[in-house]
Amino acid sequence: MGRRLRDNITSHYFEAANRLASKRARRKVIAYVESYDDVFFWRTILSRFETQDRYFEVMLPTRMSHLERGKKAAISSLLNGVGQDMIACVDADYDYLMQGASPNSRMLLENPYVFHTFAYSIENLQCYASTLHDVAVAVTLNDHQIFDFNDFMRQYSEAIYPLYVWNIWYYRSTHYGEFTITDFNHIIDVGDINIDYPEIALERLRKKVGRAVEKLRQRNPDARESYQQVKEDMKRLGVNAHNTYLYIQGHHLFDHVTLPLLERVCNRLMREREREISRLSLHNVQYQTEISSYRNSVGDAQKMLKKNMGYLLSPQYEQILDALKAAWESKKAVSSASQQEQNKTLNNENHQNREATFRARK
Repeated sequence: MGRRLRDNITSHYFEAANRLASKRARRKVIAYVESYDDVFFWRTILSRFETQDRYFEVMLPTRMSHLERGKKAAISSLLNGVGQDMIACVDADYDYLMQGASPNSRMLLENPYVFHTFAYSIENLQCYASTLHDVAVAVTLNDHQIFDFNDFMRQYSEAIYPLYVWNIWYYRSTHYGEFTITDFNHIIDVGDINIDYPEIALERLRKKVGRAVEKLRQRNPDARESYQQVKEDMKRLGVNAHNTYLYIQGHHLFDHVTLPLLERVCNRLMREREREISRLSLHNVQYQTEISSYRNSVGDAQKMLKKNMGYLLSPQYEQILDALKAAWESKKAVSSASQQEQNKTLNNENHQNREATFRARK
C-alpha cells in the first residue's frame, strides 16, 4: 500500500470530498482515462450525463510523481477503488469481444464503474468510414468526391473478416499465443493503395487472408463448430463482415490504412484545386495571391483525422451512450432505494423515541 494519500485515492475519497462541499454544490465524479487524446472524447460523451446535481471531471490517473497511461494503469491500479464518485473510461481493445476469457476482459465487463468504447479504440471511431470524405474536405477545402471511403472500408472489412474471427477464436482459447494480434496485423497489412485502382490492393489482401485462413483450418480441423459459435457471438456483439475495421487494433487501422489513404486523396484534391486556381487566374499576381491564400488555409490530414467527430453517427457511439444511461439510471434507482430505507429507519427511530418519551411522562 502506498504511503501517500494520493496513492490510495478511491471513489470513497471523492465521495467524502463531495459530502464536505455545500449541499447546493453539484456532485463531482472523477473519470479517469488512458491518454491525453482520450480526454476530449470522453468529455463530449460524459457531458451529456451532467445534471444540476452531478458533473464530471476527466483526467489521467497519477501515481507517485508521474502520470500513468494505458488501460493497465487506468484499470488495474484503480479497479478496487472505482465507484459512484470515481469511474474509469477505457478503450475496449479485444477485451469486449473476449467476453470474460481473460482477467482484464472480466474486469471490463463485470465492473459497473468501468466504461469502454465497444469498438477497439477511439482511433477506430475516428476512422468511421462514412465521415472520411468530410475529413478530406476539411483538409483540402475541396468537396470533389474522388474516392469512395465507404466502399473501400466495407471491402477491406469483408476481406479480413474470416481471419479476424479466427483471431478472436484464439484469444478466447487457452493457446492464444499461437495466433497473436501482431500475427494478424502482419497478414492484413494492405500495403500501398492506388486510389485509382484500390481493387488491386484489396485482391492482394484477399489472397493473403485466404492462405492464412486455410492454414488455420488445417491446424484446427475440429474447430468448425466452435469457430461458427464465435462468429455468431461476435454478430450478437455488433461485429459483422462489413464493419470489422472498427474492431481491429486502432493504431494499425489509423497509421497503416486510413491515414495513408486519406493523405493520398487529400494530395490529389489539393493538386486539383491548385490547378483550378492556375487556370482561372488572370495574371501572375492574382495567381500568387490566390495560391498563397489557399495553401495557408488547408489543414493537416493527421490532425484533422484525430479531431474527426463523425463517430457521433456510429452505432458504437450509441452503445456507449446506452451503457452510461443504463448505469446511471441503475445507480439512481439504488441510491433512491437506499435513501428510502434510510428515511424508513429514521422514521422508525423517531416513532420509538416518541413512544419512549410518552411512557416516561406517564
